[in-house]
Amino acid sequence: MFSYPVAFAPRTLALIRRSSVCALLSSVLSAGAFAQTSGIGVSALQDALRLAQDRSQQLVAQDALATASREMAVAAGQRPDPTLRAGINNLPVNGEDRFSLTRDFMTMRSVSVMQELTRSDRLSARSARYEKEAEVAEAGRSLALTKLRGGTAAAWLDRYFQERMREVLLQQRDEARLQIEAADAAYRGGKGNQADVFAARSAVAQIEDRIVQVERQIATATTALARWVGAPAASSLGSLPKIDQVPLVQQDLETRLAHHPQIQLMLMQEETAKAEAEIARANKKSDWSVEVMYSQRGAAYSNMLSVNLSVPLQWDQKNRQDRELASKLAMVERMRAEREEATRSHVSEAMAMLQEWQSDRDRLARYDNSLIPLAAERTRAAIAAYRGGAAPLYGVLEARRNEIDIRMERIRLEMDAGRLWAQLNYLIPEGHASSKS
Repeated sequence: MFSYPVAFAPRTLALIRRSSVCALLSSVLSAGAFAQTSGIGVSALQDALRLAQDRSQQLVAQDALATASREMAVAAGQRPDPTLRAGINNLPVNGEDRFSLTRDFMTMRSVSVMQELTRSDRLSARSARYEKEAEVAEAGRSLALTKLRGGTAAAWLDRYFQERMREVLLQQRDEARLQIEAADAAYRGGKGNQADVFAARSAVAQIEDRIVQVERQIATATTALARWVGAPAASSLGSLPKIDQVPLVQQDLETRLAHHPQIQLMLMQEETAKAEAEIARANKKSDWSVEVMYSQRGAAYSNMLSVNLSVPLQWDQKNRQDRELASKLAMVERMRAEREEATRSHVSEAMAMLQEWQSDRDRLARYDNSLIPLAAERTRAAIAAYRGGAAPLYGVLEARRNEIDIRMERIRLEMDAGRLWAQLNYLIPEGHASSKS
């Protein structure tokens, strides 16, 4: 807290002393509370992540898609249903026997069953294709979960740091209000001028305007958090989780990013393309169909049993089946190339985020060790000069405004680092990230 001239009114000095004591007690109690609840921040963020996962319909959709593909995998592995046929052959349409089913010896009432004898390798290829689609759906679910966790964490951190900004401004506003009292007392005692009173009031008004802006930003951050967790977004947040470590290091970044959900999704899509190529390869061999037909004639004639075998003739295999297989293999190559390109892109982006996060951490240390202490010392020096009559109140207000800006910029920098932490921390599914920091 700042000190003021002993020439100020006793009421003002008492108010200042009470404010100093309250601020000191508040700092001690806050430190004690933080020490007792050091795990609450992580727990609160984890609760938000759990709630976002529970209410996500995207995950439900991906689960349903995986189930649908697995059901189709079973169905695709079965042979086609047999075909039942019934008909009348050689029915006379003129003469004495016209439209008679029994008088002409060639007239037959037939019933037959035809079954396609699909080869087992083709059935396996069809089933495998849908199994790969199920794996694509699971990879899509993992990608959706990664985006959900990263988005929820970023929204939670945004609101947390916006509230931190409000706390800084509220504290600075309370201290600036004491300067109004001090300037007013000095003016009444003939040791100051009215311009100082108006300057102090203007400083408070500016801080209050910034508080209004931060309140709006808090409301926006709450709305963004509600997109993930719903109504509980308006509830109070816990302490800040530990965001000074990330589970990635530059040395093995490419290896770790091989497990990135987007890369895994593209890998599964590549496997699906390979499965479709296997179906095309299996189609180069025709499936046979067998039909057994029983034909009934008039009572004076014998009944007939027929067996038919059908075989498709692939006359132009080089322009049909071979080209279909070539097309599928080209799609496999396309998927592989896109996956490798995406891997390089993710590695580059992750490297840039990791470097930016580390730079932010270094800058935060500079703020804590140099910029903020220097700004606080400047404020104290300006107050001492004002108290000794060597400088106007404007110097105190300017120093305080500079200190507020530095403290606010420090919070913004930590918020940026927190966003990067959220992206890096939830970039790789659990179980695939390095434990190194």
